[in-house]
Amino acid sequence: MLIHKAYKYRIYPSKEQQTLIHQMFGCCRFVFNHFLGKWNDTYAATGKGLSYNKCATQLPALKTSFEWLKEVDSIALQSAVKHVADSFNRFFKKQTQAPRFKSRKNPIQSYTTKYTNGNIAIQGNQVKLPKLGWVRFANSRTCGERILSATVRRNAAGKYFVSLVCEVEQQSLPPTDKHIGIDLGLKEFAVCSDGLRVASPKPFRKYEKKLAFWQRRMSRRTKGGTNWHKAKIKVARIHEKIANIRQDFLHQLSTRLIRENQTISIESLRVANMLKNHKLAKFIADASRSEFVRQLNYKSGWYGRIIKVADTFAPTSQMCHVCGFVNPAVKQLSVRQWSCPSCGGLHDRDENAARNIEKLAV
Repeated sequence: MLIHKAYKYRIYPSKEQQTLIHQMFGCCRFVFNHFLGKWNDTYAATGKGLSYNKCATQLPALKTSFEWLKEVDSIALQSAVKHVADSFNRFFKKQTQAPRFKSRKNPIQSYTTKYTNGNIAIQGNQVKLPKLGWVRFANSRTCGERILSATVRRNAAGKYFVSLVCEVEQQSLPPTDKHIGIDLGLKEFAVCSDGLRVASPKPFRKYEKKLAFWQRRMSRRTKGGTNWHKAKIKVARIHEKIANIRQDFLHQLSTRLIRENQTISIESLRVANMLKNHKLAKFIADASRSEFVRQLNYKSGWYGRIIKVADTFAPTSQMCHVCGFVNPAVKQLSVRQWSCPSCGGLHDRDENAARNIEKLAV
């Protein structure tokens, strides 16, 4: 099965290459904002927007008016126009909010270019990018043979990354007959029907005090000053550390579950509603359950596994997995163990819920 996979690497551009990257950021941002403004004006005047083709045909005239646009990668400028069209398509499908103008003050900047005539390549610990030439990078894993596009990004901490989208042949894993249910909880990240319990790393809780310390320091310093920028980078690096710990944990756990089980049953969660509980919102957000479910879904498609989903309102915690008796007293989160009045079975709250999810998921 042919799929598109993105491989993210950290790059170490020279001072000259950093200048070219920043120039590319600025030009792509200018093109994006220019056509976004045209699109909004046209929609306000006629009730209809533009299309990618209409915008793309106006790009050569724009480059003639602004000569400095000819100094950067032309494919990246075309991609910026495509991003405008894609943003409006998602907006009209009610998947996202209306597109907004890009700001140069945003610490996260990026641009995308496509592969043509060998303009993107990898050789040892160097990656070839349009207009930049060969850039040193951390070649941490083997990339797919056929490269489709590259996205260069600078994060809030000032580090540079490149994401290479490749077309790869994905092989399914050998089939197995194991089926488990997973209950995502608060005290523990996940409890499985086979008895596996996975503790939550709680990365935000671990760095919360350090983050608050540097946020206070940044708030006391003059905005825009040298010391303010130093504190801002420190805060960004702490956030990056938290995100990296969380992503590493989720990828390792999701890959392990996909490799060991043929069918995985999970509960349909409405995380947005759960976050309205201000007493638990911090712990729920720190666990990043939606990202975990997303990883299970796309990895199951890659490796030939099956994901089943139990209904949100199914009484998985209250129902005895042996006899099916529903005990309303278990609605209280403080009840961690309970005895079934019907069959007398003693149940752990989370493990019982995982076994019910395994049965009820479709």
